Amino acid sequence: MNQHPAAGQPAGPMSPFLPQNIDAHPMEFTGRGGEYFRVWIVNVLLSIITLGIYTPWARRRTAQYFYSHSFVAGSPLEFTAQQRKMVMGFVLLMLLTIAYNIAANTGQDLAVGLFLLGGAALAPFIWASAMRFRLSATRWRGLRLQFSASWKEVYLASWPVFALAAVWFGVFTGLQMLSPELAQALDAADDTPAAKMPPFTAAMGALVALGVLLSILCVIRLEFNFKSLLVRKARLGNEGGRWKPVYMDFVMIWLATVLVFVLSVAGLILVITALAGGSMALLAGQPRASGLWMVLLVIVAFVGGVFLIFLASAPARAYREARMFQLMWNNVGVSQVARFRCGLRTGSYVGLRIKNMLLTLLTLGLYRPFALVSEYRMKFESVTMHVKGRVDQLAGAMARQQQGALGDALADAAGLDLIG
Repeated sequence: MNQHPAAGQPAGPMSPFLPQNIDAHPMEFTGRGGEYFRVWIVNVLLSIITLGIYTPWARRRTAQYFYSHSFVAGSPLEFTAQQRKMVMGFVLLMLLTIAYNIAANTGQDLAVGLFLLGGAALAPFIWASAMRFRLSATRWRGLRLQFSASWKEVYLASWPVFALAAVWFGVFTGLQMLSPELAQALDAADDTPAAKMPPFTAAMGALVALGVLLSILCVIRLEFNFKSLLVRKARLGNEGGRWKPVYMDFVMIWLATVLVFVLSVAGLILVITALAGGSMALLAGQPRASGLWMVLLVIVAFVGGVFLIFLASAPARAYREARMFQLMWNNVGVSQVARFRCGLRTGSYVGLRIKNMLLTLLTLGLYRPFALVSEYRMKFESVTMHVKGRVDQLAGAMARQQQGALGDALADAAGLDLIG
């Protein structure tokens, strides 16, 4: 990669990725759908037989398969998580879920409220604990990733969670101020389900709309805060992550995603209208069978409507995933020694997702492992790592920086596999 300006030509703007000591390493994924199908089908069958108890073992086998076939600069990733900690995290979540469902189904409103408040307060802890677990379980060339954020930094980044609660507390308080009859009707509804609700005014609608808008902005901000904290506080050896995106980058992707969803829904409405017109014309020609046909049409319309809603959201979800992947991998790096470039094409990824979804439906779910492998390959192999100097020298220097046995023991003790 020796590139020098020709004699007599003015030198262009210098880029940190043009000097001769920068090497490019495209990432490679060697997994195959047929291979992963065998892992997947065993996981599914054992999870069904054990009523879900096999889930943490299934997740570990899945992670090990994808990691071992993901090559970065010629070396595979390793997933070294302790199975015991994955089981502990799974059992803890199951116990909490069972306790919440018992409280909700037995009408223990105070317990339900405490569960919800406790869940909101513990959400940042759960997320950070899971990130510590996942990064510490990831190795490359013997180097362990680490998540070094303090609990104070985690909770400061989590302020949108508490802002979201404040927003809806304000919305409900405002609704009661705008319509005192609403609070009375809600209290009466507990004793009399048929209690008449007061009219919903334009001011009340505007307040709810404002609450929805602020909620969306809080969700976007939370995603931005968590992703930026994860990158900035991730460490490889003593080298920290580098982060460039800003909050408005996330907002623009969300806005574009909404536009894609609206266009998808509009397109499906046109298709449905055309099909419905043909069905009505068919019924008009068969008056005796119109009653039976009408019942069948209603059933098909309901089932088809649910499917079409899912289908309409697929392009938007795939679009957002691709755009967010591009944003992340085009704007992150490892200190001043490495950075990444992403060549993922949004249209190609959306097309692949739609094809995979249709094939999965047609095969009653059996195509799912092939879909996962193809989507993972397209994303993973679209990333190229640019490294200053030789990879062997860089890995050796980081290995000397990495903490010894005590550091490894502390990393093993940190976190649980608490989220999927």
